[in-house]
Amino acid sequence: MTAPLPHPTSASSAPLGKEDLAAEISAQLSTQLRRVRLRGFRHPAPPAPTLVAVAHGSRDPRALPTVRALLDRVRALRPGLPVRLGHIELNRPLLADTLAELHGAAVLVPLLFGRGHHVTHDLPAALAAAPHLTGRTAEPLGPHTLLAEALHGRLLEAGFPGDRSPRTAVVLAAAGSRAARSAQDTERTAHLLSARLGGTPVVPAYASAAAPTVADAVRALTARGHDRIAVAGCFTAPGRFAAQCAAAAPGPAAAPLGDHPALARLVLHRYDQALLACDQAPLARTGSDPESAGAATVAV
Repeated sequence: MTAPLPHPTSASSAPLGKEDLAAEISAQLSTQLRRVRLRGFRHPAPPAPTLVAVAHGSRDPRALPTVRALLDRVRALRPGLPVRLGHIELNRPLLADTLAELHGAAVLVPLLFGRGHHVTHDLPAALAAAPHLTGRTAEPLGPHTLLAEALHGRLLEAGFPGDRSPRTAVVLAAAGSRAARSAQDTERTAHLLSARLGGTPVVPAYASAAAPTVADAVRALTARGHDRIAVAGCFTAPGRFAAQCAAAAPGPAAAPLGDHPALARLVLHRYDQALLACDQAPLARTGSDPESAGAATVAV
């Protein structure tokens, strides 16, 4: 039996923060807080922890070049920052191998969009298995207004109309997870994207492990009178789930987010948030709980 479809989100359904401004401010604070002055002399800042971007991995041959292009953009935005890549599965380098080669401190930034099992369990476990490192797991990429900006950009590139119409709607496709918090994160991202689109309805849907599917969401929106429906995907790179969701689109299907500039800025923002949390509490020798890390993040 088809699961009931969540009501489309709108701009008025959730309060919006000033997260774009926070991203810029936290980057500056992160740099300033790591400089120490004593009797008028500036002590050299310690080496920046390595940013380890954690991708899921895919058998699609386009996935690895796409993720590497994103990290090249991250490096261009923050010259001199050590940036490495690790995969949970299917692609090399695997996360465990990347961590084995590092020394000192590292911040794991998941290229994932919600608090599913990989973020809350696999990444902290990987840090715990690397006792030679001090490290922390950053928050996932969603929800955030920078993510909504990247999703909007890919929709426009796919031909989604820029003007709002009662006939238009968007299905926000995500990989899916059995974790309730992951679905909450996707729903929040849908709210943010709806606001970015001026109130156009945005309905979450999932490739696996949760309902509704993209096809179910499209049918429900069609029944409500929407006949110009696009699919946006919370996917960093091409892969099976991204292709599956795009194939169910009756209209424009946005490309994976890849090296969109807003996504690169968001990767650095999550890294900076983790460092700000570390300024309040030392890096743990084992994987830190993402929820406690988030609670320690300075609000700006």
